[in-house]
Amino acid sequence: MRNGRDHENLHHFAAHHREYFFHINISFIDWKLNFTHSLDETRRIEATVLVRNRIENAADTLTASERKLAAAILSDYPYAGLASIQELAKRAEVSPPSISRFVTKIGLGGYQEFQRDLIAEIKEGQRSPPEIHRGDRSVDGGYLRDFADRASAQMAIASEAITEAQFARVCALLSDSRRDVYLVGGRISDTIARHLSFHLRQSRQGVYHLPENTEVWPEYLLRMKQGDVLFMVDFRRYQTSLERLSDKASKELRARVVLMTDKWLSPIAKHATEVMPVPIESGTLWDTYTPALAVIEAIATKIAEDNFDQTRARIQAWDSFRLTNEDHSQ
Repeated sequence: MRNGRDHENLHHFAAHHREYFFHINISFIDWKLNFTHSLDETRRIEATVLVRNRIENAADTLTASERKLAAAILSDYPYAGLASIQELAKRAEVSPPSISRFVTKIGLGGYQEFQRDLIAEIKEGQRSPPEIHRGDRSVDGGYLRDFADRASAQMAIASEAITEAQFARVCALLSDSRRDVYLVGGRISDTIARHLSFHLRQSRQGVYHLPENTEVWPEYLLRMKQGDVLFMVDFRRYQTSLERLSDKASKELRARVVLMTDKWLSPIAKHATEVMPVPIESGTLWDTYTPALAVIEAIATKIAEDNFDQTRARIQAWDSFRLTNEDHSQ
């Protein structure tokens, strides 16, 4: 039987220190919550439905009080669900029994399982390549063929995860000449942001890629104005500096944050106008960015083709100012 006061103190800490909580050893939380069994391979997050998706899937069946509870959980996901049942009930203005019924309705066995699954999601968002690697992975039809098949399957999932309506909204924001566009990504995912920035510059002006050095970022924030777009790419092992940047840009400068992330959602999501979750699990040592790159190229291509005359004129002008005689095809 766990100690109720320790349990309450832990969740109070998580609620008020999310940024630090996100990076602490989750195994300590498992011990504090006194989970009596670990998640085995069949309960790995890839094989389960995220709690957020369970709530969304049950939306049409929720009562008025359950909708209030769902809103409270999703407004600060996943941390709101790590509070004690009494704290969550107070915040959502519902009773603890209502929370128990809600958890059952979304297909979970109880509040402990609800919290266990949330913690599993946080763990999954922190997994490093050595933790992702599975030495017993089977390869069908040769390594390259198997890898390509996996990437193709993930791209198909990406096309379903991002609706055509959302895709159109993102393209409209990025092509709006009244808005400057700023782009940045994480330590590795910044290559995706850089790729989009290069192509956007071929179609429009006012596109700025933030450099890796965070000490230079204030210059871009000082230039940013209300309504401008900050396009961010952040996949698991999320970067705290990016979340801080999105917070300042959205709250202080009222910029529109567009986020590309994975299904576990970067903390940036709570500041974003648009969140585009793309699949990254490849079943190998490394997460795959192939679906993300495909979506980025679709965005860049649509913007260029929808504004072809402007794009053609800008590329021609761009090429006229090149300082070398290298191939101008790119």
